[in-house]
Amino acid sequence: MEGQVEDFYREIYADNQVDQEESAKVLAFFSSIAGRIPQSKIIWIRATAFRIAVEFLSEDCDVEHNTAILRCVNAIVHCAELALLEPKDAPDDDEEEEGDEIMEQVEECYRGVYADGVVDGEESAELIDFFRDTVGASSLKRLIMLRATAFRIASEFLSEEDNDVNIGLLRSINGVVHTLEYALMEPKQLVEPVVTVEPLDLGASLAEAVQHLWDLDSSNRCVPGEDYTLNVQEGKKPFQKYDAAPDPLFSHVDVSVLRRRTYRLFAALLDNYVSETGVGETMTSHERQETWSFIHGIMRTAPMKFCHKYCVANGDDIPDDEDGFKKLLYNIWFKMYTRQRGEGADSSGFEHVFSGEVKNGKVSGFHNWIQFYLEERKGNVDYKGYIKPRGRVEDVTNDDDHVLTIQFEWNGVEKMVGTSFIGVSPEFEIALYTMCFLLGEEENPVELNTGTDVFGLNVKCFRYAGNKIGTTFVEATEHYEA
Repeated sequence: MEGQVEDFYREIYADNQVDQEESAKVLAFFSSIAGRIPQSKIIWIRATAFRIAVEFLSEDCDVEHNTAILRCVNAIVHCAELALLEPKDAPDDDEEEEGDEIMEQVEECYRGVYADGVVDGEESAELIDFFRDTVGASSLKRLIMLRATAFRIASEFLSEEDNDVNIGLLRSINGVVHTLEYALMEPKQLVEPVVTVEPLDLGASLAEAVQHLWDLDSSNRCVPGEDYTLNVQEGKKPFQKYDAAPDPLFSHVDVSVLRRRTYRLFAALLDNYVSETGVGETMTSHERQETWSFIHGIMRTAPMKFCHKYCVANGDDIPDDEDGFKKLLYNIWFKMYTRQRGEGADSSGFEHVFSGEVKNGKVSGFHNWIQFYLEERKGNVDYKGYIKPRGRVEDVTNDDDHVLTIQFEWNGVEKMVGTSFIGVSPEFEIALYTMCFLLGEEENPVELNTGTDVFGLNVKCFRYAGNKIGTTFVEATEHYEA
């Protein structure tokens, strides 16, 4: 792997810039080895980025050229950190202060380090203490800022006369970034738990495949009463607008849930969108990286691996290679299109289904429990009660149900009826809806046994802009005890 990494870096540094396509390629490469290499190799990957960069410094000490090299190294380290590392004990975003005063101290610290052109053992220990004690546990957003600032401040110390000084500066930046990662980050744990589920014949029906997905999701699905606590309160009819639930739907969600890899990668995507349709949206390079990190992450899971195999076995023109299937997922879920005439592309399948939209004064989409919880915690969602179940047996809706039909307001806008899975992993929903979209019809009746309940579900799928997901969601048609 060493030679491959070094050649990869040289290819990137050759033109002295990292564009969006190269950045996505770098992130994909690091994601492909995540969870399969020891921490010492992660350190080597970052240190090698600096070592190879030395070969591309300007012998004439061209400051503009060398500044561009620093940007390239920063871009590579950024991708490596996104793919291979995660924050230690990161606070919630709404609990972390802006930290302007801290960043001033950080900049002063960096200038002090770079002033003498070397980071020795004593200074490394002082930096670790500084990051742990003064900066403290940080969100991914702040960690990115801390590392980027290390490069920005370093550019002030580039020499116009002495190349040895610039080589020493690169080593110093590596020392600073190393202590930052050591103090505040840790390797991602990406090894998926073993799921002991009987294999399903790939010729099985779509309904059977959906039940199999549920069984495969057992290792990463949340457990009601342990990982989260619901308070469903009172039920109502769909047309009734009174508030049947004075309290939030979620009484508690364990903090460790949103630190699970696919949950965290999923949650990072939810703030990438503008909820109002008709408002043009552009995906930034950072948002594109987050999207691909999510796709890479879920494709490591049992539900998505089965989804891929099942779609290849039963569909037409489904890529049998994983990279091709990932591109298909990106196209059907994340490619932007125009849902409402306005300023350009304003929507995507993922945004509509999971993040939610507001169109013509009504909430549209928004069928995800994680988004619901996060928005409810912020005070943006007002839960109005559940919609009473129907079916051959009027089973009672309770706090351990994994499917709920509810009524709520989002930022003051009504959603009269919406059905969501509760407690399931992001990969389960992506796998379920992808299979139904690629292989099923607009309406796909299935029966789902969750262990405590049996739900008759109609998985609805509607296309938009040709081959993209316009919307997809479940409608609960029956509910009775298992």
